[in-house]
Amino acid sequence: MNGYALRALRIAAVAICAGLMACNTLPSSFAAGLVPGPPLRMSVTSADWEAYKAAFLWPDGRIVDTANDNISHSEGQGYGMLLAAAADDQAAFERIWAFTRTELLVRDDGLAAWVWRPEASPHVTDVNNATDGDLLIAYALYLASERWNNPIYREAARRISTAIADLLIVDIDGGAYLLPGATGFRKPEEPDTIVINPSYWVFPALRMLQRLGSAERFDKTMTTGLEVLGKARFGDRKLPADWLQVSPSGIAPDPARTPVFGYDGLRIPLYLMLAGYNQPALLQPFYDDWVQRDRGTPMIVDLNTGATRETPDDPGYRILAALVACATAGTPIPEGLKSFSPTMYYPSTLHLLGLSLARGGYPQC
Repeated sequence: MNGYALRALRIAAVAICAGLMACNTLPSSFAAGLVPGPPLRMSVTSADWEAYKAAFLWPDGRIVDTANDNISHSEGQGYGMLLAAAADDQAAFERIWAFTRTELLVRDDGLAAWVWRPEASPHVTDVNNATDGDLLIAYALYLASERWNNPIYREAARRISTAIADLLIVDIDGGAYLLPGATGFRKPEEPDTIVINPSYWVFPALRMLQRLGSAERFDKTMTTGLEVLGKARFGDRKLPADWLQVSPSGIAPDPARTPVFGYDGLRIPLYLMLAGYNQPALLQPFYDDWVQRDRGTPMIVDLNTGATRETPDDPGYRILAALVACATAGTPIPEGLKSFSPTMYYPSTLHLLGLSLARGGYPQC
């Protein structure tokens, strides 16, 4: 990228920042005092897990994204392994892990290729990774090693978490930021300017994987992620854009993309609560927008205009708002959200994770 293009990106970032009335600089003390509660033990009922397996786990060990041409990706494999461990189904866990190990862990650095396409030959056409998928896979392996006393799973988790710490965390202006992937999110000519996605901070994984090494590195990354969430509150709705640019001038929506709080961002409060972070300072923007504004439904928001683009009605999305309402105001989860019936891969996955969170951390709701 030439100098004129770089200057244009900087100008665009400043314009977007000004338009959204938020040009946030770092560092900050927002994360000070945000101490997580005890780790939550995940638990998925046999009936719910069997329904999920029937809908999304294919015989070859793939978790299939039914809304996206039946592809499989590292995120889905990680979610599937996590849910299998929570359901105490080692046979299913091993089947998902075997596919992941042989079909996605094809890079030479310990990270997983992000997507497997059934119609393509070869099936992996893009070997770039997706950091949230790597975190979920390593997290699931660690939990499985603890549940079933399996040192092989633990060592595999350690190898992946070490690669994440070494290759995907970058230091900028005192913070430790998580790159969304190994390539494509920073420019060699501007080493202090990167693109991040706040929903890729899988906080429970970052917290638990510290037990395998790189503890200081992961802890600093968690602190930086909390700081990002404190800063990235844009427009009238005060929500984070899915894609952000971090530069010496601060944090702003990525100028190469329309600033949207989208489907990625819906899982941010879920990850916070799974890691034991339920402080109002973190959850209030989601409570204000999802509960106070729309009475219990997360929304996809154009942060430039403040307009709602979509109001997803799947119970897997609505339970996220219910969990925020429970943690923030003690509101019981509606009875209709406490039962699970598969719909599409992504909301169904969020639904099971949400139910597990409710059982493990908020039984009163």
